[in-house]
Amino acid sequence: MYVADRTWPELGEYVAEESVALIPLGSTEQHGPHLPLATDHLIAEGLAREAADRTGYLCTPTVNVGVSPHHRQFHGTMWIDPPQFRDYVESLTRNLAYHGIDRVVYVNAHGGNVDHLREVGRRLRDDGTMYAIEWMWDESIPDLVEEVFEHNGPHGGPKETAMIQHLAPDLVREDRLEAARDGGLADVETAEFLQKHGARTFYDAIENSENGVFGDQTDATAEIGERLFEAATEQLVRLLEWLDEQRLDDLLAPAHVDPQPGSRRE
Repeated sequence: MYVADRTWPELGEYVAEESVALIPLGSTEQHGPHLPLATDHLIAEGLAREAADRTGYLCTPTVNVGVSPHHRQFHGTMWIDPPQFRDYVESLTRNLAYHGIDRVVYVNAHGGNVDHLREVGRRLRDDGTMYAIEWMWDESIPDLVEEVFEHNGPHGGPKETAMIQHLAPDLVREDRLEAARDGGLADVETAEFLQKHGARTFYDAIENSENGVFGDQTDATAEIGERLFEAATEQLVRLLEWLDEQRLDDLLAPAHVDPQPGSRRE
C-alpha cells in the first residue's frame, strides 16, 4: 500500500489493523558514465513498493537524497550532511509513530546512509517511540551476488548495473559499460587502497576510482538483475513478516540489569 495514493479514511482503516511501514531511502549521486544519478533511490523504491504490494504493508514516499559527500567531486551529486539527514529521517519516522505505526523498515540502497539510519533507529528505540531498523538490499543476498559476478564492486558495479537494467533499462547507457570498467577500478580485491599502517587515508571515491565506479559492469544483464531483485524482495518480505509477528515490548530497548540504578536509595 503506497501511502501517497490513499485517502486519509483508507489510512485510518490501515492503522486500525496494522502497525508496520517501509521507508525507502537512496541517494542522488554519480554512478559512473553508464548509470543515472537516480540509481540508488530507484532500487530502494522498486524493492519497497514491490514488498509492500506483496504484503499489504504501508510504503512511504522515497527519500531521494542521502549522505553522499564522498561523491561530491562528480557533476550533479547531491548530498545532505549527516546531522541534518539523521534529524530529517527521525522527524519523518516520528510522523508515522504519531499515526499509529510502531515498527519501520528503512529500505536502503545507499551505503552512505547505513550508519546514520542505525543511529536514528537507536534513538527511536531507546526513547520507546518505536522499533526502526535499516535493511540494505545487497547485504540480504550476499551469496547470490558473489555467485553471479566475478568482479563485483561496492559502487556503480555489476550488481547495481544489473538492477537498473531490470528496473529502468532505458536509463542504462549500454554503450558505456566497457568505459565504466576500464576507467574505474575493475578488480577491487587486488587493489591497493590508500592505507598506511592500518589507517584508511582516503575519504572520497575519486581517490580510488577516476570515474567513480568499481567492478566489471560488463558482467551485468537484465536477467541477472531480475534474479537479484526477486531474491532481495523475498528477503525483505520475510523480514516484514517476522517483524509483524514480534511483541513490541520484545523489540524495544531492554531494561538496565538489576539492581536498577538508584534502587537502593532511601
